Amino acid sequence: MTLSAVLLAGGKSRRMGQDKAMMRFGVAPLWQIQLDLLRKVQPTELFISAQIDPVWRPADVKFAPDNQPARGPISGIAATLSRMNTDHLLAFAIDMPFMTENYLRELREHIGPNRGVVPTIEDRFEPLAAIYPRSAHVDFAEALFGNDSSLQPLVKKLVAGGKLQPIQISDEERQLFRNLNEPQDL
Repeated sequence: MTLSAVLLAGGKSRRMGQDKAMMRFGVAPLWQIQLDLLRKVQPTELFISAQIDPVWRPADVKFAPDNQPARGPISGIAATLSRMNTDHLLAFAIDMPFMTENYLRELREHIGPNRGVVPTIEDRFEPLAAIYPRSAHVDFAEALFGNDSSLQPLVKKLVAGGKLQPIQISDEERQLFRNLNEPQDL
């Protein structure tokens, strides 16, 4: 089964007070760290989704402008699902710098024909480090015009419909899902 990957970089970074993509984390900006990580998983296609094409986007990475109306990550995932040429899409948030190549590779081991995988912590999904089947595009397109821009109800619907398999995150793996939302998170 073939895999595309998208780096979701369309947030406004209001709580952080600056563009997360451009923030340095260690020796490099977050966008570079996260793209390097996604490249290690060897996707067939690599995308960046944002509201506008970022000036830092490398030439070998495709741009998927967020679908309108702007509905947060739903818009970016919907846009990429409609443009990709593979069976599955690894959606990954720009603000998760603790994620590892090994964990993303393990996620890939859980996908099947027309079925992706979503990590869960207790009863909460982690949809911004998940793999979606191409067939989920219809569900994302419908969600764009719904009343709720949260991914939780949409992912719950995809799980119930057999399009996503939930997998529990172990206590040791929880740290991988830490994200950077506010300056003190650094």
